Amino acid sequence: MVGDNLKSLYAKLPSGVKLVAVSKFHPVDRLMEAYDAGQRLFGENRPQELAAKVPQMPSDVEWHFIGHLQTNKLKLVLPYVSLVQSVDSLHLLEAIDKWGRDNDKIVDILLELHLGAEETKHGFSEEDILSIIEAGKGIPSETASPSGMCNVRIRGLMGMATNTEDEAVIEADFARIEALFNRIRAEYPELAETFTELSIGMSGDWPLAVKHGATMVRIGTDIFGPREY
Repeated sequence: MVGDNLKSLYAKLPSGVKLVAVSKFHPVDRLMEAYDAGQRLFGENRPQELAAKVPQMPSDVEWHFIGHLQTNKLKLVLPYVSLVQSVDSLHLLEAIDKWGRDNDKIVDILLELHLGAEETKHGFSEEDILSIIEAGKGIPSETASPSGMCNVRIRGLMGMATNTEDEAVIEADFARIEALFNRIRAEYPELAETFTELSIGMSGDWPLAVKHGATMVRIGTDIFGPREY
């Protein structure tokens, strides 16, 4: 089933849009079904689960962290992932930068924009993101940027639309983050080679996300079926 689901998704996704298989709560044997079908990019949102799965999966798997990350869990995540998609506070951004300095590593991240109506969602405002970009330009260098951070590389934006069946509301959310993404790329051409990723869209709304410029979609249920708790 997993292989068939992936084959269907691969056929529908435009070229250039990366498929992040959201594997949280699913056992390794289900992940291996996806791997055997050709999937190499997986997203996890629990640090302990990620750290446990990494050694059980082939070494050519690429891992993204897509959930809320507490600063005391960085050592369970940052050694293994190629991208932290869900940087949602300045405190977390600074902690990741410090971890990068301490471990001689530049960490690729996305800034999470707070989309949708839910107060429980994490993320920055547009103004916060523009301030971060202006301060540091998102490009690591040998000397600290004006923001004081030189071990994080801001690769783009991430967001989750309002949890609703109203497609007009979802489209408005995606249009909002697309507009911010395009504004940053237009106003900071020095970021053209690095600020390239827009991670929006999940199982229920990814076609709308692709319509609004998604370069990554995060899909779990449409690949693995309902979560296993």
